Amino acid sequence: MNEQFLNRMQTMIPDEFEAFMASLDQDLYKALRINTKKVDPDRFPAPGLLGKPSPFADHSWYVDRPLGLDPYHICGLFYLQEPSASGVVGLLDVQKDDLVLDLCAAPGSKTTQIAQKLESGMLVCNEIDAKRAQALLSNLERMGVVNFALTNSESKPLCAAFENCFDKVLVDAPCSGEGMLKKHAIVAKTWSMDNILMCAARQKEIVSNAVRALKGGGVLVYSTCTYAKEENEEVVAWILERFPEMELVDCGAAFGRPGLKTPGMDASKVRRVFPMDGGEGQFMAKFVKKGDASNTPALLKNEKPNATERAFLREQVEGDFSFFHHSKEKLFRMEHAFLDFGKLKVVRQGVLVGEMKKNRFEPAHAFYMAADTMDRLKNKVSCGLREMDAYMHGEQIRIEGEPGFVGVCFNGYPFGFGKSDGHRINNKIPKGMRLLPKSHVRMDGEEQQ
Repeated sequence: MNEQFLNRMQTMIPDEFEAFMASLDQDLYKALRINTKKVDPDRFPAPGLLGKPSPFADHSWYVDRPLGLDPYHICGLFYLQEPSASGVVGLLDVQKDDLVLDLCAAPGSKTTQIAQKLESGMLVCNEIDAKRAQALLSNLERMGVVNFALTNSESKPLCAAFENCFDKVLVDAPCSGEGMLKKHAIVAKTWSMDNILMCAARQKEIVSNAVRALKGGGVLVYSTCTYAKEENEEVVAWILERFPEMELVDCGAAFGRPGLKTPGMDASKVRRVFPMDGGEGQFMAKFVKKGDASNTPALLKNEKPNATERAFLREQVEGDFSFFHHSKEKLFRMEHAFLDFGKLKVVRQGVLVGEMKKNRFEPAHAFYMAADTMDRLKNKVSCGLREMDAYMHGEQIRIEGEPGFVGVCFNGYPFGFGKSDGHRINNKIPKGMRLLPKSHVRMDGEEQQ
């Protein structure tokens, strides 16, 4: 491991350096966060997965095994998240009707955590890297998020287009990732002061734009997963010097520890997490923007589904949806008015219901995964673990039922959809989401129907 890094850590935490070094030989901290949009935490169907409660967030639990192929993970009932990372979103104090911006969002742990707290509000999540944006979209769909827009933009034009619009802004900034040493060996191999300073410069640029997008009285939370003071406390001090309208407020968190003493900022108000605190590493600071500057974002006109689309919706779900938008032949819906992003690149806004193909309507996977749809589906079938595994590999499954499109469920929770001929269900799981031949749905315990 890089000698300069170790010397810096020894200077930073001299009394705990040995404990820090010992932590690097211990297993990676792992946790899951229950998706309260899809399941009541008190009725989580697999309590045997849960270890002790995490101190960093509600409905978050330590786990001791890989669970990416667990059936309930595939259904979107939980998100696998490094424990201390889940502490950041609580600082935002998201209210159910807030307009929230997650400016550096992929892969989506904090993004989906924010979405769980929203009801009539909306989340704009941005990811500058196109490939990572697609990974984020997949997680949004799996977790059933409804009121969101995913943009693929530089922070400057996005924040300029929504100046003084957001109630809450999260900048989970790209960083040198020292808190990811155990997860990604490349972090140790590529560590350098030049990289830290480059990251700090980029972080300041992103935060500068984020301040512009935040309305007066709004909350901005800045976070990283690195230990470097240059990317943490020194960035906080720079924000306070550069933007007098930004006030550093106490995080109010019981976990972790105060920051490192740094000129120009109160280290007692920020929060740090080291491995000795029960997580791999996190830094967080909370700001409030003074004043009352506020703008309302421009909205798109609400559109009506065509006759074929309306017929599909009546056939598939109980009740109505509120807002619709068409893009070419595709239909999207939300429970919040659609935002007008102008010329900014939008990867997805709202739930993709499906698209028209030669005068017929072909539904989308996202429609059946939406959290507010699953209990309203009229046509769904339930299968066991072996059938789920076969279906996730792209195979047909034999289940008797009414012909037509159906949600395919495990223990009542949708994980995809298909088209039944009355005897078997033709597979509609998107090819990019299907399991590889040697990967299989986890089958510990008894099958459930």
